[in-house]
Amino acid sequence: MLYAPEFVSGDSYDECRAAADWLLTNTQVRPTVGIVCGSGLGGLAEMLKDPEIFKYSQIPNFPQSTVHGHAGQLVFGTLKGKPCVCMQGRFHLYEGYPIQKITLPMRVFKLLGVETMILTNAAGGLNQDYKVGDVMIIKDHINMPGFAGSNPLVGPNDERFGLRFPCMSDAYDRELRQMAHDVAEELHFGDFVREGVYVVLGGPSFETIAECRMLHTLGADAVGMSTVHEVIVARHAGIRCFALSLISNRAVMDYDSQERANHEEVLETGKLRAKQLEKLVSTMVARLEHNNN
Repeated sequence: MLYAPEFVSGDSYDECRAAADWLLTNTQVRPTVGIVCGSGLGGLAEMLKDPEIFKYSQIPNFPQSTVHGHAGQLVFGTLKGKPCVCMQGRFHLYEGYPIQKITLPMRVFKLLGVETMILTNAAGGLNQDYKVGDVMIIKDHINMPGFAGSNPLVGPNDERFGLRFPCMSDAYDRELRQMAHDVAEELHFGDFVREGVYVVLGGPSFETIAECRMLHTLGADAVGMSTVHEVIVARHAGIRCFALSLISNRAVMDYDSQERANHEEVLETGKLRAKQLEKLVSTMVARLEHNNN
């Protein structure tokens, strides 16, 4: 896929402003927390009280979600008393959208007043100690498409969103990660909650055995096709981020293995861990008031 430098590809301030203004006109909710639901994890949005739902097709300039397991709608409401907006369905490079377009929601959320993003995804486990059903708190990422110049911040920088050269060494908020560990221990989830490095690839094909071995050697614990580009744009805009991966399958690392990665396995694992993830996220949201700057 080529990313020609047509820098009007969906991230312009005016496009984001139009989407944000439309939403602000159509809902009374003024969210401070944004949640992105990964594959099979859309149930997080169903925890919101007094939900107001907008299909992506209704929202000016919004792309459309094309992946099974992604509902394709924004849900506004309250969670543990906090005003939230939840994406049921995200956008991926492999859907054919320009990289700036798939991250447009993060900038719209910034204009809505969102201060904290909680992002979830389903990922393949590269770390051989990980089991299917484990939850990995992301402490850092490796942006493989970025090595080839595919970064959502490529193109003219708009200072209204953020700096030209944003720091990424603190992309995943340390306080929020510690809070997640504390909450996991209180809920007795400690035996399946991990912390590690997430690597993003373009997809949609799953990784080869050689690629999995290389990625593990580079220091990645889990591999997927989302989240990183959203985090880059959110951090650029000054939104603090927390992200976690549900380990939905173990990456195939052995040429003698008969295992094969598939999307149905991803969705099924999401169902198995859904309630625990909902409890973890909702408990964290309830405590955010003590951590906002």
